[in-house]
Amino acid sequence: MTAAQDSGAAETRSVVMEREMPFPPEKIWRALTTPHLLEEWLMKTTFRPGVGEVFQFSGDWGSVDCKILEMEPPRSLAYTWGGMGLESTVTWTLTPSGSGTHLRMEQAGFRQDQERAYQGAKFGWNKFFGNLEQTLARLD
Repeated sequence: MTAAQDSGAAETRSVVMEREMPFPPEKIWRALTTPHLLEEWLMKTTFRPGVGEVFQFSGDWGSVDCKILEMEPPRSLAYTWGGMGLESTVTWTLTPSGSGTHLRMEQAGFRQDQERAYQGAKFGWNKFFGNLEQTLARLD
């Protein structure tokens, strides 16, 4: 039996964004974990750093409930992302590279019947990555 057959209806998809950024991991980490910076490029938040911390992201469309699962500064950050029927996990991975940092974000957990949420996340994260680069360019 293959893994796909074994998981049946539980099979999920991920949105993955990867980008080389001309900034050190520590600078990107600040933008991923500092509330006022998160609000600049992502959305309003009650983020507090620390494994197990519960927080929200909110926009004019509503909000998502999150909980930090893993935090390894300045290498990786993972948190749940739940709202409007979606239970997913967002994982950020920062890898130093010759030109700065290779930044990878994966939002995992989109069910097959969540096509609209999946397409919305693909569009949204692309926009957010652009905003993040602008925020990082302004940071000291």
